[in-house]
Amino acid sequence: MNSGRILRRMSAPATFALACAFVTPAMADDVDMAKYSASCAACHAVGVAGAPKTGDAAAWAPRLEKGMDALVLSVKNGLNAMPPGGLCADCSDEDYKALITYMSTAQ
Repeated sequence: MNSGRILRRMSAPATFALACAFVTPAMADDVDMAKYSASCAACHAVGVAGAPKTGDAAAWAPRLEKGMDALVLSVKNGLNAMPPGGLCADCSDEDYKALITYMSTAQ
């Protein structure tokens, strides 16, 4: 076997292993990362307009004390600077719950 074929055969597993290194447990569950990126990240990744930052468990704690159903209702109705639906036109309640869980979990 020549060195080119060996490198090609080794590259697929190495690429897969590298990709897996960046998957967190919350990502691996039920989070639709495309929905997070399109609808949540613009504000929650950096804490725009008082939005609790993704991964900042302390900032999310008082919100979580209200219960998941209350948080989902806040997203659906809009709250402060967050528009109704949180910019996700096709999110179900389960999507919102998964996204909130992902964002509120320490990264």
